[in-house]
Amino acid sequence: MTDRIAQLQERLAELDAQIASPEIFKDQARYREVMKERSKVSAILSIDEKYQQIATELSDAEAMARHETDSELKAMAEEEISVLKEKAEACRQELENLLAPKDEMADKSVIMEIRAGTGGEEAALFAADLFRMYSRFADIKGWKVEVMSESATELGGFKEIVCSIDGEGVYEQLKWESGVHRVQRVPATENSGRIHTSAVTVAVLPEMEETEIEIRQEDLRIDVMRSGGPGGQSVNTTDSAVRITHLPSGIVVHCQDEKSQIKNKAKAMRILRARLYEIEEAKMQAERSQERKSQVGSGDRSERIRTYNFPQNRLTDHRIDLTLYKLDLIMEGDLEELVSALVKHFRQLALAGSLQ
Repeated sequence: MTDRIAQLQERLAELDAQIASPEIFKDQARYREVMKERSKVSAILSIDEKYQQIATELSDAEAMARHETDSELKAMAEEEISVLKEKAEACRQELENLLAPKDEMADKSVIMEIRAGTGGEEAALFAADLFRMYSRFADIKGWKVEVMSESATELGGFKEIVCSIDGEGVYEQLKWESGVHRVQRVPATENSGRIHTSAVTVAVLPEMEETEIEIRQEDLRIDVMRSGGPGGQSVNTTDSAVRITHLPSGIVVHCQDEKSQIKNKAKAMRILRARLYEIEEAKMQAERSQERKSQVGSGDRSERIRTYNFPQNRLTDHRIDLTLYKLDLIMEGDLEELVSALVKHFRQLALAGSLQ
């Protein structure tokens, strides 16, 4: 971060030199652009100055606490140290937020896909548990959850469930949930009490607008059919279910939850746009990775990112070596500590990568 601040100080000097030149006033558009950048750079450097001032005060207070013999004055110094550390951390966080490369998708709503992997019915039940966990977290955050497609099992699990989550900063906070989630517990269907290991795949995709992803009608095959429920039972006597096949990519999206064919088609198109964006983004990341010296995480769904160990009430995120012994609370939607740790970790990696 120190290197980045030094770069910004040099940039501020360059901008001031441009502003001092009479030539810049001949191009008003350029002048406004330079002034806008100067304002942004100056604001960041002002926060850094504040951070450095707090750091100096903290150093002085710590020196006083070490050498002070008067117990009352020593206690005052220690209290000041506690306050200054909080202020310093707040400043540091603000600087990291401003200096880290901005994800243009950060404020997007998301399409979340949860699929049962290895483990049969137990994996399907855990997929349902994860959907419930994310739904409760969304409620806490004031986000809106809409089920777009689901394939339920007779025991109440999900082979697959797709939902949209809409709200402030959704993608920025949930993007790191993509990957394989492993669960270790005694299944409800297990009589001998043996612990089983199952897996569920989660994909978090930014939801794209029609104008952002072009889809040609001639590239689509749209089939309509009657909706079905668990075990193949009919839940709808009209041809309202929609299956869309994107011929160039081979992506198939099926929606049947709405009674209206039009609504099911609209939902299927939203999912299709998100999946097509994911394919294009994966290609771009593969190209960029050849040039980048630091990776901020591939988001590859094949990576095992997390283990949920129910007998030990333990959750471990393997990417950041974070272990929390409050799995019961996490499954009820208490994800803030975990999500914040992930956002901070990958933001720091992104910041470090941008300096190389």
